[in-house]
Amino acid sequence: MYTPIRTRRDSGILEVVIDRPKANAIDLATSREMGLIFRDFRDDPELRIAIVTAAGEKFFSAGWDLKAAAAGDAVDGDYGVGGFGGLQELRDLNKPVICAVNGICCGGGLEIALSADLIIAAEHATFALPEIRSGTVADAASIKLPKRIPYHIAMDMLLTGRWLDATEAHRWGFVNEIVAADRLMERAWELARLLESGPPLVYAAIKEIVREAEGATFQTAMNKITKRQFATVDTLYSSEDHLEGPRAFAEKRPPIWKGK
Repeated sequence: MYTPIRTRRDSGILEVVIDRPKANAIDLATSREMGLIFRDFRDDPELRIAIVTAAGEKFFSAGWDLKAAAAGDAVDGDYGVGGFGGLQELRDLNKPVICAVNGICCGGGLEIALSADLIIAAEHATFALPEIRSGTVADAASIKLPKRIPYHIAMDMLLTGRWLDATEAHRWGFVNEIVAADRLMERAWELARLLESGPPLVYAAIKEIVREAEGATFQTAMNKITKRQFATVDTLYSSEDHLEGPRAFAEKRPPIWKGK
C-alpha cells in the first residue's frame, strides 16, 4: 500500500524518507504521519539517530502542499504530533537528527531541515523561503533562521524569497557539508553510524541544554546544569555511562555505552 513516508530501521538508526511526487510537498495527513514516526523514534530506547531525507533527485521538499490547501486542507489545521513535518515542535526530542537534502529545499521543507541537528546537502541542493510571494509568513523559519545565520542574510531570505545554492548555504553556516549527489546517503549513514557509536545520554543532555539555554542567560543555564536541574543531566550524572568513560580511558579500551 502506498505511503507518503517510507522508513528503514537498521540497528539504532531510523531513516525517514518523504516520498510524495512530484515535489515531496506535505499535506496535513503526511505531516500527521511524520509526527507519529518521530514521536515513536523519540520514545523507542533502541533507536538513537534519525536521518530525514526525500525520494528522487530534484526535490527534498517544497514544503506546504499549496494544491491541498487550495482544495481545503486548512493551513492552520492540525499538523499532528510535533507540528508541521513532525519535528519542529516535538517536545523532548533528545536524540540527534541528520537531514540529507537531496534537491530543492524551500518553505516548510527548509523549516524541517532547520529542525534537524546536522544538515548535509547534495551539490545541486538549493534553499529558499518563498512564502513572501504567496502572501504568508514562514513562521518557524522567522524564529529559527536569524539565530542560525547572520541576521541580514536571514532577513534577505525572509523578505525577498531569494534562492541560495548549497555553496552559499554552507558559507553562512546552516549546511554542515556538501557532497556529491551520489554520495549523499552514504555520507548521511556514515555520520549516523559515528553518532550511533557515541554516548546517548550525553547526546540527550546536550540537546536539552542547548534547547533550554536558548532563552536563558548564561549563568542561569550554568546554574541549572551544576545543580542537576535538567532531567537529562541528572540522569547522565547518575548513570553507568558516566563512569564508563573514565574507566575505559584508564583501561585503554573503547568505551561501551549502554544508555543507562
